[in-house]
Amino acid sequence: MSKIKNIVLVHGFWSDGSSYSEIISTLSAEGYEVIAVQNPLTSLADDVAATKRVLDRLEGQSILVGHSWGGMVITEIGNDQRVSGLVYIAALAPDAGESMIDLMSKYGSPSPHFQEQDGFIWISKEGVQKILADDLSAEQIALIYATQTAPSASLLEVKADTPAWKNKPSWYIIANNDRAVPPDLQRKLSKRMRATTVVLESSHCAMISHTKEVLSVIREAAANS
Repeated sequence: MSKIKNIVLVHGFWSDGSSYSEIISTLSAEGYEVIAVQNPLTSLADDVAATKRVLDRLEGQSILVGHSWGGMVITEIGNDQRVSGLVYIAALAPDAGESMIDLMSKYGSPSPHFQEQDGFIWISKEGVQKILADDLSAEQIALIYATQTAPSASLLEVKADTPAWKNKPSWYIIANNDRAVPPDLQRKLSKRMRATTVVLESSHCAMISHTKEVLSVIREAAANS
């Protein structure tokens, strides 16, 4: 039986909390207290503050789950004493002083499917299909596109402070067919973290395409943190 019952889910770029819909319904039915953070994606500080507001609503210890950019967020807020463990899903896991660009720039240039407007970055419908979700249905791809939250371009350069994964038990889910966060980078990060690692033959949105396997990792983290 899991000793930790609070699960806090943190989404990434172009997403919102609904990207975890199947995770939420399953864990809630199993008796977990589950809340998905709605990141404004305006600054790292704003996203950390949004996650802290969720922690403030919960009693007892929590597991943080971060997808993609959400990994940057849980790396920061994970130092909170109410956090017992961290689960990264195809996520960024920076060390102190590292930014998203620092981690990603060695693996190619930005996709032409990204469209900056007024300081925020949108993704085209074709980009959702090709970069984020090539193993999802047309309906799921259309939903991601229609509900996307555009991140501030400033998030690309903000640097991490003190990484929580150095002090908290961590799990990492590698999405082996990811075209957003390169799988080679994911392998490097998970190895550096000494995280318990699971590899899925998944697109970037593993929590949607491989819900069952992601649920297993979250349950393991809740039971062993």
